[in-house]
Amino acid sequence: MSANMLQLRGISLQLGDRPLLAPLSLTVRAGEVVTVMGPSGCGKSSLLAYLCGMLDPTFRAAGRVLVGGVDVTDRPPEQRRIGILFQDDLLFPHLSVGENLAFGLPPTVRNRRQRRALVAAALADAELAGFAERDPATLSGGQRARVALLRMLLSEPAALLLDEPFSKLDADLKAKFRHFVFDHARRQSLPTLLVTHDRADAVAAGGRIIEIGEFSEGAPAESPSESPSGSF
Repeated sequence: MSANMLQLRGISLQLGDRPLLAPLSLTVRAGEVVTVMGPSGCGKSSLLAYLCGMLDPTFRAAGRVLVGGVDVTDRPPEQRRIGILFQDDLLFPHLSVGENLAFGLPPTVRNRRQRRALVAAALADAELAGFAERDPATLSGGQRARVALLRMLLSEPAALLLDEPFSKLDADLKAKFRHFVFDHARRQSLPTLLVTHDRADAVAAGGRIIEIGEFSEGAPAESPSESPSGSF
């Protein structure tokens, strides 16, 4: 069944004459976290940008992206139902914490009382009950990261992309936030694709690991390989 799945079909990336990623085909099931690992500059973040429809036009890409069995390759980002979390929390500094969370709500949620209730529930989930009127600048790094995740989840994505979201946190916060993210992804049955250069992130994710390499100028792209812990 393709429901609640993220499917990559023959996706390749190229920057000028430089190949970044050989054709990659992969199915991420509901509640599964698959990790793509590789050094800086090997195309990990560009892969996620292509999946969510935000790839810089200087790159060339091929392949199809399916969410829940629906081909979304040619759809604009806002119609793909793919959520993405970055290294930086990207909270809006001119909005309160509660307003940042409300920004993530889909336009179908119009009732003011319902919107407030959803924001309050998200704040409680982040252990930030009563913080709705707070300035995001007053939050700690871990608190800001939790708000960023929950803002994205309030948009009701059907798949989740993680672009090294743990890399800027200290060791203690990193471990706690990893657990917070992976727990929410699994509880909401979201197919999740994590890209990282940190093997500890991959181990914490507990799923399959896809290895991609860094290619020299003009060299053919190396086919992605999977660690012995799983198979396509």
